[in-house]
Amino acid sequence: MARKLPSLNALHAFEAAARLESVTRAAQELHVTHGAVSRQIKALENELGKALFTRQGRGLGLTAEGLRLRDAASSTFQQLEQAWSDLRRDRAPSAIVLGCPGSVLARWMIPRLPRLALELPGLNLHLVVHEGEFDPRLQGLDAALLLAEPPFAEGWKVHELAIESLGPVVSPRYPGFESLRGQPPSSLLGEALLHTSSRPQAWPTWAQGSGLPTEALNLGAGFEHLYYLLEAAVAGLGVAIAPEPLVREDIASGRLVAPWGFVDAPGRWVLCARRNEPDARIALLAEWMRLDLQRIPG
Repeated sequence: MARKLPSLNALHAFEAAARLESVTRAAQELHVTHGAVSRQIKALENELGKALFTRQGRGLGLTAEGLRLRDAASSTFQQLEQAWSDLRRDRAPSAIVLGCPGSVLARWMIPRLPRLALELPGLNLHLVVHEGEFDPRLQGLDAALLLAEPPFAEGWKVHELAIESLGPVVSPRYPGFESLRGQPPSSLLGEALLHTSSRPQAWPTWAQGSGLPTEALNLGAGFEHLYYLLEAAVAGLGVAIAPEPLVREDIASGRLVAPWGFVDAPGRWVLCARRNEPDARIALLAEWMRLDLQRIPG
């Protein structure tokens, strides 16, 4: 006899909206439109003949039927995710699927892969670019490498690797380099500073740490991602702000200089995995990353 179940896509959309208490956040998590989630929920309600949600101000509340379905759907999806993860781990050989922002992947992770292969032989990585917020369930990933501020998702096992350290960097090729050489940090208040929309807090954080008024900052050309910002700095287009590990090799080679040093920021380098899925290889990878972030280039 065929099972009488509603659409799994509709259940998935409903479960996400019920768990996050928001259709908008559910759409972001599932990488679909707000309208798509709303239509899936409406289809469930029409098939059931009962409402699943109630409006509570600007948020969503669950009816008694919605609560019952949420609990059942959440439990079922968690069991499916656990079974799928167990099956994936049973494969031989298995790679750790690691998600990280494109800038971190390009400027920090990829240059270290040869050394990682030598120092942790047998630990295979499958690297995935991920921009923006990570799904609290880390769907499709075994671990995530983040450069972000806490708090982090409750269901994560968080391996803290290093405190974020930010500072201005500039290329000797920059036309204004000689006039800035030897000047105090306040000299940057007269510069059109390169910045990125993915890290809008970076310049204000550095200014505060350097005792400068944030309102006096003069932001110039902006870039969507940190990677492009740093490439612009290397090309001599201006002064950029950067996490120290991402420019460490550039400074060692002389492609960039950091005359005003770096300040500690609220962000953290962390490697995160699901708390209920222990994998000893992730702890090994975290320790390797922690030591590498402390490594002096040369």
